[in-house]
Amino acid sequence: MARCSIRHPTAAIAAAAVLLCLAASAAAEPKVSAHVMTEERLRAILAMLVALLGVVSGGWALRFATDSGRRSARPSAIVALVAGLSGASLGGVVVVTAKGGLGTGHGLGGGIVALLLGLIAIGLGGLARMRSRVHGSR
Repeated sequence: MARCSIRHPTAAIAAAAVLLCLAASAAAEPKVSAHVMTEERLRAILAMLVALLGVVSGGWALRFATDSGRRSARPSAIVALVAGLSGASLGGVVVVTAKGGLGTGHGLGGGIVALLLGLIAIGLGGLARMRSRVHGSR
């Protein structure tokens, strides 16, 4: 008989609590059609676009970070860090102020995506800054 163990019970409890809250709020709110653009959805789209700008800029910075002086990676890395932080914070505001669950038109899904993209952009920008320092480009 296989034994099942949870190594991080706090993370499992937190994940279960989040899923229960999302399910309860989704059941309580009436759903909005997918074709209706609400103000909250627009905010989530804006947050995703800012975070996506950070991811693209971080990718470019990471590409040029190891290049031998042809182009500096520092400005793109700074843009990635700032855009990632802005997108993640805007996404966090959308998630915190969402009055309903997924599919209710309050932008919760877009806010979560913006949070994740913002964190990825921050990681890429930081990695590009570290690599450009190691390789000596300014």
